[in-house]
Amino acid sequence: MSDRSPVTGGETPSRPRGSLRTAVVWEVLKDALGRRAKAAGSDVLDVLDTGGGTGSFAVPVARLGHRVTVVDPSPNALFALERRAAEAGVAERVRGVQGDIHGLFDVVDRGGFDAVLCHGVLEYVDDPAEDVRNAVDALRPAGALSLLAAGLGGAVLARALAGHFTEARQALTDPAGRWGQGDPVPRRFTAEQLTELAAGAGLRVSAVHGVRVFADLVPGGLVDTQPGALDALLQLEAAAAELPAFHSIATQLHVLGEKRD
Repeated sequence: MSDRSPVTGGETPSRPRGSLRTAVVWEVLKDALGRRAKAAGSDVLDVLDTGGGTGSFAVPVARLGHRVTVVDPSPNALFALERRAAEAGVAERVRGVQGDIHGLFDVVDRGGFDAVLCHGVLEYVDDPAEDVRNAVDALRPAGALSLLAAGLGGAVLARALAGHFTEARQALTDPAGRWGQGDPVPRRFTAEQLTELAAGAGLRVSAVHGVRVFADLVPGGLVDTQPGALDALLQLEAAAAELPAFHSIATQLHVLGEKRD
């Protein structure tokens, strides 16, 4: 099945229902890769996807014509990546390597990439600042870094709306943004914290987006049964993504930056 984004008509990394979680990041990333290719004078970029797993972003990036290296600690995820890339007809442009961002330069070259994706990684590492620096060090001069991490405000709002007020307050006051011992996410960020990490690692931050501002709050049955609801919700997510007022309630935060020369 062809995946098309109702926001722009372009290809997205996931099925239409799942595109609620990926559409905003994909459109920003696709535009950033296009600008980077134009600046580099090449249609083919070298892209690194740290923690890229089964290739939900890597394979669509490869479909754009770029070479993608995925670094992930899970052999099972890398096996699924290989199969997914083959099914998409881009196996020759996707390479999976077992490793993680902490030991990144044990498996890839420093300064060897035009763009680096670091999506869903910083929540789980021991030292986010060090690992953002690793991601930046993997970039060529003026290369682009895409950071995606869990947002604090979205978790607080979700617990409160579910009636778990004590847990919501715990997440709000906890240094790591966790709502309790059963919280599966080790760390969450505010937009300010994520941009400070990026700037501190030598990035010029060009954009901050709130991701899944409304998507996780809207009942799935409403989106699936009302005609046009999915398209309308995607349009709403795209419109709210860049507005700072909505960053504080987003489930995820996306920061795009460029390595300083």
